[in-house]
Amino acid sequence: MKKTLKILISVGMTFGLVFAASSVSEAKTKIITYKNCTALNKVYKGGVAKSSKIRNKGGKTHYKPFVSSALYNANKKSDRDKDGIACER
Repeated sequence: MKKTLKILISVGMTFGLVFAASSVSEAKTKIITYKNCTALNKVYKGGVAKSSKIRNKGGKTHYKPFVSSALYNANKKSDRDKDGIACER
């Protein structure tokens, strides 16, 4: 009985991890091009950075930017100062 219970729990956890990993990868593939910085900042308060090594050259910011090269490339038009961070605040 204990052996069966252990097998059922391990199988359940395995399927749970597989489904969780697939939902995370689906979330990563949804790249949205926002109309303007106001719309982007509703979701990403600090804007979107191309890389984690990018630093803001503009001025003082209040929020840390979200790092995603694909999301940055989709919204590159909103990077006015061309520092690698779109819509930084």
